[in-house]
Amino acid sequence: MPPDESASDGSAHRSTDFKPRIQHWAPAIAVSLTTFIVVINASLMNVAIPTMVDEFDTTVTVIQGAVALYSLVIAALVLPAGTLPSRHSRRRVMTVALIVYAAGTLVAAISWSTPLLYLGWSFLEGSAAAVLFPLTYTELRASYDGDDRATAFGLLAGVSGVGGALGPIIGGALTTYASWRWGFAIQLVGVGVILFFVQYVSQTPLSETRSSLDRGGTALSVVGSTALVTGFILTGKYGWLLQRRPFSVGGVQFNPLGTSPAIWFLGFGLLTFAAFIQYERRLERAGESPLVPLHVLTNRPFVSGVITYNIRSIISAGFFFIFPVYLQAVLGYTAFETGVALLPYSLASILFATFTTGWRKHISPKTLIQVGIVCMGIGLLLLYEQTAPGQTIRSMALPVALVGTGVGLILAQISNMTMSAVPTADSAEASGVLNVSSSIGYALGTAVVGSYFLGQFYGGVVDGVLRSERVTVSAEQRNDLVIALEDAAETATEATRQQFLDQLAPRQRQLLETVFEASMFDAQQAALLLLVLFVLLLLIASTFLPRQIPDTDERNNSSESDSDSAREGSDGITED
Repeated sequence: MPPDESASDGSAHRSTDFKPRIQHWAPAIAVSLTTFIVVINASLMNVAIPTMVDEFDTTVTVIQGAVALYSLVIAALVLPAGTLPSRHSRRRVMTVALIVYAAGTLVAAISWSTPLLYLGWSFLEGSAAAVLFPLTYTELRASYDGDDRATAFGLLAGVSGVGGALGPIIGGALTTYASWRWGFAIQLVGVGVILFFVQYVSQTPLSETRSSLDRGGTALSVVGSTALVTGFILTGKYGWLLQRRPFSVGGVQFNPLGTSPAIWFLGFGLLTFAAFIQYERRLERAGESPLVPLHVLTNRPFVSGVITYNIRSIISAGFFFIFPVYLQAVLGYTAFETGVALLPYSLASILFATFTTGWRKHISPKTLIQVGIVCMGIGLLLLYEQTAPGQTIRSMALPVALVGTGVGLILAQISNMTMSAVPTADSAEASGVLNVSSSIGYALGTAVVGSYFLGQFYGGVVDGVLRSERVTVSAEQRNDLVIALEDAAETATEATRQQFLDQLAPRQRQLLETVFEASMFDAQQAALLLLVLFVLLLLIASTFLPRQIPDTDERNNSSESDSDSAREGSDGITED
């Protein structure tokens, strides 16, 4: 071959080598960016609540209702939505979901009333997110194998952590210096970038035979998820078992036998899921296609991974509820400064989630997960020890980074381990189960840790004031005072709180400020210890994980090869 032709071929090879790599990693980039904007979306909303209350001339409860409804829609739809890639083109499912998400974002950005905000943010974006969340795990499970799959799951975990940390920074800056509406508008740019990478997502459904939707299973899963999440949302205000205050709908009170409505919703949700499992078993025995195949729910490595992932969700939800509140309400940080304080968490989580996936060649993935759990526990204990008026961003950097390190080590392995335990053909249904479990875990974490934190805080305020005034009251009277304080704090804005404080004498104002600060420090420490208990529970749950990441497809292929060899051997014997 002439020299010039050889040079030409080498140059052509180098110029075309880059494109296949982009095509190879495009699905991972697409789902990671999708997770990034969805996570940031939730953070933006939480930061903008006070401003939106003033702009819409409404109450905190109404705006928080949009946040709760957004979570409720996702939890209700995520299980049936997760099965869509089994029946339709994965590229088409993702494209349509992103377009619906963009439409909801646009409606939220231009909304001039709370009903329009509910439509755009809670319903349209929530419905699209219910499709996109499980699709991320499904796509990575179906598109990659071995080390590439581990790297893709690590990238997804790291980007998700960055989104959670950057959300308050971006949201705080936009809300302070521009408008909360820009927080929604810039997501449209993100959707456009994602759609470019979506063109490289496979068009083929996961299943070769397109089955019809299991309508009965879908209805039961929607009702069960809605009831459970609603129950968890109601626990903080109305109590877990006995009523803390009356619960009324349309003027009709619902507190049978003096109980909280939460226990009825939770009980109804559990009964509905029990009926769901029985219905799916009967459907499978009849030879029809259930919403979730029962062998997925009885897969021990998968179930142990789901439980571990769920407890991690509880811890993360609790931590991100109490820590920003503590930083802003006690230490006086702005939303932007809160994001900066969480930056070590973000950097550590993406670093250890993305760059430790290759460690499983030398260290068992189960061991890495348990090391991550220990790091989380140490970080939370250090934050407990540091909780004091002199706490600074610099002093918090190490413990916050340790918590992020733990989350990164866990997420880099657990998602891959859990999804690899099921065959690719069942990955859509498995992803739906994992995501609905995670949604319930986040609702449970916010309910348990959040209500405990606020209960400790409001109770501490009441006790501090009563001690200062040397007043003794009964337990029932104390509970009434705590509830009255909660109601007043929930409906008050920063302006009304300041107006109330200005009316007080200097001694009274100083007393209240001292009591509030001491109560918040005590509540923060109590909530951190509760999170440490959940970390210990997580460590126990992790002992049931498999030591290595299973690969069900390889095991199935191996079994098929052995069967083929046995058939060939038997054929040979017959011929002889």
